[in-house]
Amino acid sequence: MMEKPTEEQWFEDLFLRLSKSKFRSRFKLSVSDRDYISDKGMDTIESHAKDFIAKRLAPENPHNDGKQTPMKGHPVFVAQHATATCCRGCIEKWHKIAQGKELSDRQQEYIVKVIMTWIEQKYNN
Repeated sequence: MMEKPTEEQWFEDLFLRLSKSKFRSRFKLSVSDRDYISDKGMDTIESHAKDFIAKRLAPENPHNDGKQTPMKGHPVFVAQHATATCCRGCIEKWHKIAQGKELSDRQQEYIVKVIMTWIEQKYNN
């Protein structure tokens, strides 16, 4: 029986897999995204991420699923596409969280952590 990876190992593997995806790896923070982060601060960006996930992804059957996340316009949207947290199909494929069930608080926290990890890595790079 395989041991379950630690969160650190899971994140390391996840970000390695994402970096090898031609589609996922092309996302970058724009100058306006960086300015927005500088202006608002990471705590506000994280608050926005929590709100977007709760409203757009957490429901059992999200409205317009697969098309609910814009490609640009907010650093969180860009990060969602880069981290495959943009729709329930991508979340199931990349993060092994099944569709058709409301996301638990813990699952939402995990998704926000993935998004914020990506934003912080790109912003500080």
